[in-house]
Amino acid sequence: MFTYFRALGESFRFAVNALRNNKTRTFLSLMGVTVGIFSIIGVLAAVDSLEKDIKGSLSSLDSNSMIICHISFGPSEVPRWKRERFPLVTYDDYQNLQRNLPGLGAINYSMNVAAQKVSYEGTVIESVRIDNATEGLYDIERLEFEDGRFFNERESVNGAPVAVIGSILRDNLFGVGVNPVGKQVKTLSRKFTIIGVLKKEGINAFGDSKDEKLVVPVNIIRRIYGDNNRSTFPTITIIPEEGGDPDELYALTEQKMRQGRSIKSGDDSNFFINRLSGFADAIDGIISILTFVGWGIGGFSLLVGGFGIANIMFVSVKERTNLIGIQKALGAKRRFILFQFLFESILLSIFGGLIGLIMVQVVVWLLDVSKIAGDFEFVLSFDNIFLGLFTTFVIGIIAGIVPAIGASKLDPVEAIRTGM
Repeated sequence: MFTYFRALGESFRFAVNALRNNKTRTFLSLMGVTVGIFSIIGVLAAVDSLEKDIKGSLSSLDSNSMIICHISFGPSEVPRWKRERFPLVTYDDYQNLQRNLPGLGAINYSMNVAAQKVSYEGTVIESVRIDNATEGLYDIERLEFEDGRFFNERESVNGAPVAVIGSILRDNLFGVGVNPVGKQVKTLSRKFTIIGVLKKEGINAFGDSKDEKLVVPVNIIRRIYGDNNRSTFPTITIIPEEGGDPDELYALTEQKMRQGRSIKSGDDSNFFINRLSGFADAIDGIISILTFVGWGIGGFSLLVGGFGIANIMFVSVKERTNLIGIQKALGAKRRFILFQFLFESILLSIFGGLIGLIMVQVVVWLLDVSKIAGDFEFVLSFDNIFLGLFTTFVIGIIAGIVPAIGASKLDPVEAIRTGM
């Protein structure tokens, strides 16, 4: 066993010396692998970071959430002309589900309105997103507060002039760290009393953030815009009770909506129930495609790099034919010769991979320092580092195995005579 490991050590030293003595050739050989690993791991790191950011953005929502509205979030068999005639979901639909839907964990009704100007004393902030909701939004999005609270059912139903403010909007209006609870801001030609400040969350993968928003009861928006304004894009969001069956809730929701709208048996529903789990599955599909594309982009570079290493190994065997003959004449075993060249190929490939990984890490660091990507965080995970090194190891074996086997099978007499 000791002799075996000693032979391995000797083979490794021969490989290192061969690489040192041919620095230019070594550098050119590993560049193909470097570019390939940089491409693959760079794309995989970006895809992993994107997936983490998107799923982090969705983490505030229950994966079993369902959004009821007049359009479908995915492909639909309903003709377009028919979909365009679907009525908007209404506050009456919301109340019908709230009162009659068993297994309901939480429900929210909201509308979309254009950005508004918000002012406090002499400070004015333009183009502020005004979100609106019922009290159920608190449970559906698992809101966390820095100060104060969310509006309750009574305030929601009455359309009380209260509001919840994002932390960045708070800082811009009132000053950094100031507690604005109890103070009044003006927007929508009305005054609203601040009752809560949302905990800072940053910008999510969809470019959205509660940090710069104002949230008010939806019934205030209904008074201003009415219940039949298609620009407001009203939606109802529901989640099942804890431990509840989402499929059963989906079926019951469809049943209660059809009953509330007096849709006859056999007629098509004039609404859509969009499931967040289906959206998450679609995201997983996109991530898989991006991962495949990343391997495709880097795979060609790795293929070129592998051929480059194999070519150099064949040249290396030819240049050292005389030395191989002398080693075998002095008693060197076939496995000693084989490992000598195989180690050289693996080292070439791993060095190239390490350089590629270092380049990815440098790019990640530059993006983080420069803030070019904003709050988006690129992460080079340990899994991707291991994958990169393992890939280069495999490329090194594949590229070097044929030249190494050829070298190990050389006849010592013929090798010495050929190399002279």
